[in-house]
Amino acid sequence: MPDSIRVADIAQYEGQEVTVKGWVYNRTHKGKLVFLLVRDGSGFVQCVAFKDDIEESMFDQLIRLPQESSVVITGSVRADKRAPGVPGGYEIGVKQVEILQEAGQEYPMSLKEHGVDFALDNRHLWIRMPSQWAILRIRATVMSAVREWLDTNGFIAMDTPILTPVAAEGTTTLFETEYFDEGKAYLAQTGQLYNEANIFAFGKVYCFGPTFRAEKSKTRRHLTEFWMVEPEIAFCDLDQLMEIEEQMITHIIQRVLKDRSAELKSLERDTEKLQKIKPPFPRISYDEAVKTLADIREKEMDREKKELLDFEWGMDFGAPHETELMAHYDQPLFIYGYPTEVKAFYMEPWPDRPEVSKSVDLLAPEGYGEICGGSERISDPDLLLKRIHEHDLPVEAFKWYLELRQFGSVTHSGFGMGVERVVAWICGIEHIREAIPFPRTIKRVYP
Repeated sequence: MPDSIRVADIAQYEGQEVTVKGWVYNRTHKGKLVFLLVRDGSGFVQCVAFKDDIEESMFDQLIRLPQESSVVITGSVRADKRAPGVPGGYEIGVKQVEILQEAGQEYPMSLKEHGVDFALDNRHLWIRMPSQWAILRIRATVMSAVREWLDTNGFIAMDTPILTPVAAEGTTTLFETEYFDEGKAYLAQTGQLYNEANIFAFGKVYCFGPTFRAEKSKTRRHLTEFWMVEPEIAFCDLDQLMEIEEQMITHIIQRVLKDRSAELKSLERDTEKLQKIKPPFPRISYDEAVKTLADIREKEMDREKKELLDFEWGMDFGAPHETELMAHYDQPLFIYGYPTEVKAFYMEPWPDRPEVSKSVDLLAPEGYGEICGGSERISDPDLLLKRIHEHDLPVEAFKWYLELRQFGSVTHSGFGMGVERVVAWICGIEHIREAIPFPRTIKRVYP
């Protein structure tokens, strides 16, 4: 039997006889020809069976072969610019077919339009569709690129606990569970606090894993379970932090453009917009952003939109505000210096402006909103203790966290990047739920 190949590598085998193992995504026939679009996990390729080239009984079976039947196909690779598939441009002239399993006739995710709820109920099958397959392949490359950049720039991966005794980002968004005789524990909102301990041993670290927020949000940007990478850096101020963010984001974009061009093309993504992403990214203060919104609102004639853009200093930006602020940027935008009241307790105050924190959000262009959030951390133990009291947090639970500032405290900073938001932006998709294999929202925990 000829070499079994990956469809993704088919261009290397033009003119050769190969074997592909996969599943029939689509089937059509015309006279003496049967066209099978076969997927193998690495790509989709058209396989053309001519009646005179295979056994008559097999040809008759192929005409009726249901979607998602598993097959082993052997044939010759030939170039054809019209051939569909991913990467496309090549097809296989079928010489032999082995049907491993003939799928059931009533395949739920048949090739027709399906409602969102139906598609999500069948997410285990929906991920086989070309669009979902392409998105999740891009997701894997995003995660690989994150690790690649951090690992080659002096960061060490440190796993942080999923179960924690206290809140880090606010007590109203915690998933709670009983923890043996120790009382209550919570699913982690962030690994940041533990990484602040890790930097005093390793200098530059990151954790990368699932994060849980019991936030009752129904927007297209929110999940209750998502993946986040959180770098933390000793001897790093806010300006240096922004430089790290823009370098990492640029590396991710460049890696996806290089390795997943076929998937982006299949999603009909405008890659010219992604090719523009290069540092340095523009930076404006929260104060400047508030003034910009006020100017936009003043000129707005539509009453409903005017009300939607209503904003006062001290508020946090919502999706309409972020979208409006990004209307004139084709690069990600840093907004720094948010009000202390809308940010977490551990953020360093701005010099001579205690009402402002040394915080920064990175907004993606094209209306995709915040993709990174970070800050310089409080390094003074007395100020941190004061903030813990102000937020009504249990001092005893934060004893170890306070001790980090008592034994060699330094200026340090870190940020979190939500994988799904970055994937949604890169893919140009409407909703974040398609950027993770099995989404969890306030209304969905199946399958």
